[in-house]
Amino acid sequence: MPRFAPQPDSRPALVAGASSGIGAATAQALAEAGHPVVLGARRLDECEMLAAKIRADGGQALACRLDVTDTGSVDSFVTAAEAEFGPTEILVSGAGNLVFGQVHELTPEQFLRQVDVHLVGPQRLAHRVLPGMIERERGDFVIISSDTAPSPRPRSGAYPAAKAGLEAMAQQLWMELEGSGVRASVVRPGPTKTSMGSDTTAEIIGPVLQDWATWGFARHSEMLRASNLAAAVLAVVSAPRGAHIRLTEVQPEARVQPRTDGSLA
Repeated sequence: MPRFAPQPDSRPALVAGASSGIGAATAQALAEAGHPVVLGARRLDECEMLAAKIRADGGQALACRLDVTDTGSVDSFVTAAEAEFGPTEILVSGAGNLVFGQVHELTPEQFLRQVDVHLVGPQRLAHRVLPGMIERERGDFVIISSDTAPSPRPRSGAYPAAKAGLEAMAQQLWMELEGSGVRASVVRPGPTKTSMGSDTTAEIIGPVLQDWATWGFARHSEMLRASNLAAAVLAVVSAPRGAHIRLTEVQPEARVQPRTDGSLA
């Protein structure tokens, strides 16, 4: 039996990649909506601090170490989560990192590591949690993708290829899960201000931004906040039974430009 039985209107939620950025904001949003949350990431100390904050604010939260590139770690994470709060109702797959570079410049090992995190990692989570969701005939499996999946950007390493494969897997899940009561959904962020890739040097990021501008990817300078994506995830999992929000793309809104006469548009 789980240590804490969820309330009738709450759903135990697992968030992979919850130590920062979109994952952390999503864990907070789910907790504020009344769902018990289990935060998973390799940086356990960051997850523990956020879990403590959630509990201090009146929510239910548990932090567990999670490495989505390790099948044993995924199994231990889900086992600990379900021992605490019961069967998984919501899983948000948002673990990730980014290594900038041209495809031919990355070593095959670097390329493979990115694919392992962004594509194989979510499959490991699906392999662990979807059978239980299917048996219970309910559950939400939410995948955080990227707008680089349909529109790759130069010098983004293996990230666009991995995300494109991830969305192909999601589309396959839509077909395979149809009629099971389980919903697989994709939330596709546009440019978002997070810590991912923030340790990149100026020598690396300079050519990246120049190429993005050359190929028309720098339409304006505004960026999404992690909380914008958390709101999208919450909307997806809050859809009533009978509705399946399969794909949600979120783009940053451009700043309102003044009219030539000085008034606002």
